[in-house]
Amino acid sequence: MSLQAITVKRATSQAPAGLIVTLHGWGANAEDVASLLPLINLPDYEFVLPNAPFPYPYSPVGMAWYDLRVENMYQGLAESRQLLTDFLESLESSTGIPLSRTILSGFSQGGAMTLDVGSKLPLAGLVVMSGYLHPDAIRAGKSGIPPTLITHGRYDEVVPVQAAWKARETLKSLGVAVEYHEFDMGHEIDPQTLEVLRNFVVNTIG
Repeated sequence: MSLQAITVKRATSQAPAGLIVTLHGWGANAEDVASLLPLINLPDYEFVLPNAPFPYPYSPVGMAWYDLRVENMYQGLAESRQLLTDFLESLESSTGIPLSRTILSGFSQGGAMTLDVGSKLPLAGLVVMSGYLHPDAIRAGKSGIPPTLITHGRYDEVVPVQAAWKARETLKSLGVAVEYHEFDMGHEIDPQTLEVLRNFVVNTIG
């Protein structure tokens, strides 16, 4: 089993400035993420948008990194964790771009996977949009976690803003460089979020 992904290359033949991998949320898919790329406005970068490996229980087109239904909570997380790790470690050979110039980003469940897997790899940076920490995903004493951008809506009805506060404080306690932005929005990706993401990418990679 391996992850399927959409790859969006630079429009010109020049080498990309870096690579941005974006993980969709529970019930979405890579096509949903691809629709946002024009709004992100980072034409010098290559994008890789993987689909989660499991079907979403409530829609034939949605995908899931693991189950979030109470009776099956976190079922599939271990498999997704390994698949995503293997996928990210294979990207340099397929794209020519090292992890040191790769940013892993994700929304909601994809944000949780970003924190979980990304904290263990030598990436340039992590972007967590409306995400949360998995239980025991980041252990005390862990060092070398990449610089991390966290964005969240104050009125998020799906992942309460307290989850973002917890992630921020956990990372800061480990000495991670954390940039935090809170917006007057719900569980969504809005233009403010994308502008902050764009600035973070440019400041982190150049």
